Amino acid sequence: MPPLRPEQEAPSFPPGDARAPVPDDASEGRARMLDESAMRLALDQAQNALLVGEVPVGAVVVRDTPAGRQVVATGYNRPITDHDPTAHAELVALRHAARLLGNYRLPECEVVVTLEPCAMCAMALLHARVKRVVYGALDPKTGAAGSVIDVFGEARLNHHTRVQGGVLAAASAELLQGFFASRREMARMRRSAARGADGADAAPPEDTLIPTGEATELPPKA
Repeated sequence: MPPLRPEQEAPSFPPGDARAPVPDDASEGRARMLDESAMRLALDQAQNALLVGEVPVGAVVVRDTPAGRQVVATGYNRPITDHDPTAHAELVALRHAARLLGNYRLPECEVVVTLEPCAMCAMALLHARVKRVVYGALDPKTGAAGSVIDVFGEARLNHHTRVQGGVLAAASAELLQGFFASRREMARMRRSAARGADGADAAPPEDTLIPTGEATELPPKA
């Protein structure tokens, strides 16, 4: 908007008029509200992962349209379910979105995920040309948005996207911590059950032993 000349007066609009300029703080508040709304959907997807025994991470792909924000696709962790090491929540959601929109590039889309993306997912998000990435909890072991490495901040890459972290981080972290605490407790209970009454480790049943196999030679070609 060009600067006003001294003789001009700024136009006035009645309260609630859509033409009225939005103050920066109100605009930021609306953006935060949209991010949190999308993150709650991603948390719902993370619950789906939890129900099937996967690490509870969920993701949604959204885009802004003239009619408002649209949820394009959703996804949750499925590597164990699908026997697919690449089936992280972000990639599952990206694949769905790309098929639905008929394009492997998603420049109008934002991806909201409950956990900081790993290096694999970060590069996939950059390849997809997504406009923005929003994540919840930090991942201090494999996070690629600054926790371990910063793929998104690598200046030598040919595409960059905006990144916002820490949205509903406590809820995301609580879900993950509860999952891993439960897994540790289950492992402890299995170890306790395997011990004999005197505290010594009991031998596992014969049918549960992993066979070592035998060395064999292939028959010579006829």
